Amino acid sequence: MTSAADPHANPPVGGTGRAGEPYQPFAHLTAENCALYRRVMGVFVRAKQEFTVHLRPEDVHLGLPPEVRPPLDGVAKALEQLAKWGNLRADPDTSRVTALEDFYRARHIYQLTRAGEAAEEALAAYDGALGRRGELQAVALADIAVQLRAVLALARRPDPDPTVVHLSLLALVDRFSGLAENARAFMGSLQRTVDLHEAEVEVFLAYKQRLIDYLERFIEDLVTRGAEIAGLLEELGVSPESPVGPLLRLAAEREASDAAPDAAAEALAAARARWQGRWDGLRAWFLSVPGRNSQAKLLRSAARQAIPQLLAVVQALNERRAGRSDRSADFRELARWFAEAPDDDARHRLWRSAFGLHSARHLTIDQEALAERDTDPVPASASWYDAPGVRISPQLRRTGSYERRGRARAVQNRDEARAYLAELARKQAEQTAAARARLATRGEVRLSDLDELDRDAFRLFLLLLGDALSMWRPGTTSVSTTTNDGTMEIRLTRLPGGGLAEIDTLDGVLWGPEHLVEIVDLTSAGEVTGAGHE
Repeated sequence: MTSAADPHANPPVGGTGRAGEPYQPFAHLTAENCALYRRVMGVFVRAKQEFTVHLRPEDVHLGLPPEVRPPLDGVAKALEQLAKWGNLRADPDTSRVTALEDFYRARHIYQLTRAGEAAEEALAAYDGALGRRGELQAVALADIAVQLRAVLALARRPDPDPTVVHLSLLALVDRFSGLAENARAFMGSLQRTVDLHEAEVEVFLAYKQRLIDYLERFIEDLVTRGAEIAGLLEELGVSPESPVGPLLRLAAEREASDAAPDAAAEALAAARARWQGRWDGLRAWFLSVPGRNSQAKLLRSAARQAIPQLLAVVQALNERRAGRSDRSADFRELARWFAEAPDDDARHRLWRSAFGLHSARHLTIDQEALAERDTDPVPASASWYDAPGVRISPQLRRTGSYERRGRARAVQNRDEARAYLAELARKQAEQTAAARARLATRGEVRLSDLDELDRDAFRLFLLLLGDALSMWRPGTTSVSTTTNDGTMEIRLTRLPGGGLAEIDTLDGVLWGPEHLVEIVDLTSAGEVTGAGHE
C-alpha cells in the first residue's frame, strides 16, 4: 500500500495549479497500487452519478467488487493517498463523535475534487476511444435522409418556428457526426484486421464472410441512400440566399440568444460561422466537386478495396495452414538455433548442416578405398589439392548422377476439373448476359415504367447506378458513363417534378426520385437501351 513516503507520490504529474502549486490528479496511474486506486475512484464516480456527495471509508469498502476487495485499513490508506494527490478532499467526520476522545481520532469523509473528477472524465474518454470499434451505420443514412426532408419542409414554410428549426438541425448534425465518426473508427479497425498477421485462423475465417457481407450491404445502402441525400442537399443549397440559408440564420440566432449583452455580436457571428461550417461539412461528405471527391465516395472505394485485401489475408492464412515454406521464418528460426548453440564447434556443424558446405569426401567409393581411409584417415580440413585422390564410380563420372531414377510420377487427369470450371464460367456468362438483356430496351424510359427485376439484373443495375452517381456533379442534369469492362453504358437524366419512382425486386421495393435512364448493351450487334433506377 502506498503511504505518504510512497516514491510514486513524489514526482508531480499533470503540471501546476492556478496558484502555482503542483497538482497530481494522474499520479495514481503510475503508483504501485494503480488498480486499487482506479477502483476506488470508480466508486466515487458511480456515487456522484447517484447524487451521493460524501463517502466514508466503510462506504467505499462496500462499493468495491468482493473478489478484489482489500481490508478496510487498506482502503483507508488508499483514500488518504488519493487525498494527498488532490483527487479527493478529506473533511473531518463529526457526525459520529460521541465522546471527547473521538475528536482525536482520524475520522474523515471524502468527496471528489474538481481535479479528480476531470481526471476521471479524461480517463473514461481515453478508454472509450481505445476500445471503440466503430460501425458502418446504414440506419444513420436513412435517418439523415428523413431529417433532410424535414429540413426541406421547414425551408418551404413562409415563417418557420425557430425552435423547431434549431432542434431539427441539431438532430441532423448529431446523426451525421455519429455516422462520420463511426465510419472513420470502423475503417481504422478494419485496416488493423486486414493487417493482422498472428490471427487465429479458424476465428478469422469464420469472421471473414460476415465482414464481407456487412461491407457489401453497406455499399449498396450507401449507393442508394447517398444519391437521395445528395439530391436533397442540392435542393437545399449552400449560399445565404438558398432555401437553407434562413434556417441556418435562425439556428445561429437562437444559439446566440443567451450570450451576454456585451458579447452578443461576437457570439452571433461565431454561431453563424459554426453552422455554416457544419452545413459545408455535411455537403462535402455526400457531394463531390471538381477536383475533390466526396467522403461518401472515398468511403465506398475504401470499403470495396478492403474486400480483396481480406481475401488476400485469407489466401495467406490458407498457405500457412498448408505448410508452405516461409524463408524469412526459416532464417529467423535458424538464427535462434545459432544463438542457442553451446560453442563454436556446434555452430560450425549447424552451418555445414544448414547450407550443405561439407567436404567433397561424401562420394561413393569401394571397400578397398574405405579400408585405406581407415588405415590412413584424411582430416576434413585437408585441402583437396594435398589430399590423395578419391576413386569414384564411372557412372557418376559419365552422367553426373549416381542414384537410380525411379518410375516417373503419373500425370494427373484434370479433365473433370477443367470441365467443371468451364461449365461454371459458362453459367456465369449466361447469367450476366441475361441480366444485360433484361435491362436493355430501346430509348429513354422512366424508372416507374420498369417491371420487376430479378436478383442478377438488380445487382448489375446497382453497379451501373453507382458508376453513374459517382460522375454526378452539382449543377449537372445528365451524366453518361461506361462500366469498367466496357460492356455497358448508362445515361442518367434528371426529371424535375417527376415525383417518386418505385421498382419491384425479389427482395423488396426500391424507390427514389424519378429519372430518365438509358442503358446500352455495348456487346450486342445493335445498341439496345434500357432503364434503371437511382
